Amino acid sequence: MQTETSPGANHANLSKPSKTQLLDQKNAEAELGGGQKRIDAQHKKGKLTARERIALLLDEGSFEEIGKFVMHRTRDFGMDKEHYLGDGVVTGYGTVDGRLIYVFAQDFTVFGGALSETHAEKICKLMDLALQNGAPIIGLNDSGGARIQEGVLSLAGYADIFYRNTRASGVIPQLSAVMGPCAGGAVYSPAITDFIFMVENTSYMFVTGPNVVKTVTHESVTAEELGGASTHSTKSGVTHFSCANELACIQNLKQLLSYIPQNCEDEPPMLAYDAGGDEMRPALNSIIPDNPNQPYDMRGVISELVDADTFMEVHTNFAENIVVGFARIGGRSIGVVGNQPAVLAGVLDINASTKAARFVRFCDCFNVPLLVLEDVPGFLPGTDQEWNGIITNGAKLLYAFCEATVPRVTVITRKAYGGAYDVMNSKHIGADMNYAWPSAEIAVMGASGAAEIIFKREIAEADDPQAKLQEKVLDYTEKFANPYRAAHRGYIDEVIMPDQTRHKLIRAFKMLENKVATMPKKKHGNIPL
Repeated sequence: MQTETSPGANHANLSKPSKTQLLDQKNAEAELGGGQKRIDAQHKKGKLTARERIALLLDEGSFEEIGKFVMHRTRDFGMDKEHYLGDGVVTGYGTVDGRLIYVFAQDFTVFGGALSETHAEKICKLMDLALQNGAPIIGLNDSGGARIQEGVLSLAGYADIFYRNTRASGVIPQLSAVMGPCAGGAVYSPAITDFIFMVENTSYMFVTGPNVVKTVTHESVTAEELGGASTHSTKSGVTHFSCANELACIQNLKQLLSYIPQNCEDEPPMLAYDAGGDEMRPALNSIIPDNPNQPYDMRGVISELVDADTFMEVHTNFAENIVVGFARIGGRSIGVVGNQPAVLAGVLDINASTKAARFVRFCDCFNVPLLVLEDVPGFLPGTDQEWNGIITNGAKLLYAFCEATVPRVTVITRKAYGGAYDVMNSKHIGADMNYAWPSAEIAVMGASGAAEIIFKREIAEADDPQAKLQEKVLDYTEKFANPYRAAHRGYIDEVIMPDQTRHKLIRAFKMLENKVATMPKKKHGNIPL
């Protein structure tokens, strides 16, 4: 720490340093942040420092710092006597696997990482550079919030960041890692970014903290219960990845970057792939149970279809009735959306719809082709769903698919009922290739429900209503609970054996790699938010 008026305060008793020595002193001072005592306190909490985090994230020796000697300008509340070089945030650029990345890391050892006017200016400058140069930006957040000594200046700094987040949205990937506290206005910048990572037991996010909650609603809740990684990865869906520790968090950040391009005009990284291998997957022929009401794990289908060990699931523990994530097929980066029959029979509900819609829109922003694996019996019924807006929330997923111009391929593995058939990337809403397995059932509803409606009078008048119902169910099943009527109409491009699916997908995505689709000229659409 030093005063603004006496830059060499720690060396006042020494002879005047040379210019080189002064630079060395300032570099050492900046790199010490809030001092060794506070660094030790950070480590005791199981947390790394801002610079340690950047060192783990970027390729060795690639980091170039910007604004290392910036100091705050506040003179109120004794702040004119307390200055730290860098002002609580480390900003700069470097590479991850050789690719340009911009990064800022808030330094909790300096004023608790609180955001000031100059702190915000450093972040804004970095965001401007990232946008101008078309490269991802990563924020490593660890901050107590706005620096209250600065009043409206810190609030203005937050708003400046939010504005840039919004301008950059869909242009460059924006990733946020919450590695400590993130409260009040600070939560909105991560919320606007594309993906949020949190660290279990050491990070939390909330708009109002436990004390305010207790005062206003009389609820007693801990910071971890209110806004910890577990809460936001399971209940709210605010965070996409919950990580066991900071090292795992940074490794996940790097893995995610490997699937996505530098910007909206770039293509995702393509890995070399030997196309001469055997792409048949016989295990898929027996993955669908004989009983159409018996569940199975869609992740098993995904693992057979994608390149080995490449599936990176997003939102693993939230809205588990749908599975989304990144993977590779034939070395090509793709986004996967699959109904999950093992949870709620794979129905679409409010959370599943918004989870998948958000993911689809990200993939479309950044030219990541979409694979949709469909086994959906419909939308979840009930007053809770209706009163909380299943109509508009379900429409978000429909809108996202309709709007997407990236290559889109659908495979119907089993059920495709009602409006959910339409929503799950059907041919009618712009899918490029639609495949179905022989086990596919494409109909307005299940055979039993359909028979009860269509043949209601006939069943009621029968001598044995139950036997008549079963007869009509079998009749409806034979006529409609199969993929062939849809194939006759061209709604299904090909009915294929499950073991052929990977081979078909590799060829389909290769065929679609130069797809060009244009949207009508408009300012922007009005998604049903």
